[in-house]
Amino acid sequence: MLGQKLLSFALLGAEWVLWLLVSLSVVCVAIAIERAIFASLNRTAKVPLETALAAFLKGGSAQDLIQALAGLKGIEARVLQAGMDAAAEGGPDAAEEAIAGTILFERMRLERGLIIIGTVGANAPFIGLFGTVLGIIRAFHELGQSAADAGAAVMSGISEALVATAVGLMVAIPAVVLYNTFQRRNKDLLARVESIAHLVLARVKSVPADDDRNTIETRRAHSVGGV
Repeated sequence: MLGQKLLSFALLGAEWVLWLLVSLSVVCVAIAIERAIFASLNRTAKVPLETALAAFLKGGSAQDLIQALAGLKGIEARVLQAGMDAAAEGGPDAAEEAIAGTILFERMRLERGLIIIGTVGANAPFIGLFGTVLGIIRAFHELGQSAADAGAAVMSGISEALVATAVGLMVAIPAVVLYNTFQRRNKDLLARVESIAHLVLARVKSVPADDDRNTIETRRAHSVGGV
């Protein structure tokens, strides 16, 4: 009973496996496009950020850096903004924790969906091979049903079955390339963010917390009063 059911499943052939591989490739392309758009929308302008950081690291006020970061978008700006806001309220230790937490959150956002691309890249060849096995089983079953033109039937069935393996490789190779590309980009971005954050933290820790906080509060008061 079980063997007959499994044979019936195997005789479905490789066509449904091909449709599965095509669907997985579409999903991978969609995720890659979404990740590319996400990266474009979360890119921090390099020149304004470097200008604001250079001014702060050379002795500028924390409030000036906070105001500069408020006008920027992107992961680098959000991480530094969280750290500077925490430093203004709780000092260097709070800033360090805020930066670490924000980096972890941003890493999760950067890696969203990549596990699917990586899984497809690792398993698509096996899915294709599975389709090939099913196709060969079907070809030999048809051979047993009819002896006429047996050789041509088997060769035709096997050639069709091997298409599944080829399609599996065609899906897997681009998926692996996309996965490695996004992972490398994310790793470089987070390393740059952590490097900048360490420089900012070093500057924050070099300034007495009370003096820096008083300076920030004074500037904020003047800003509110001016409005």
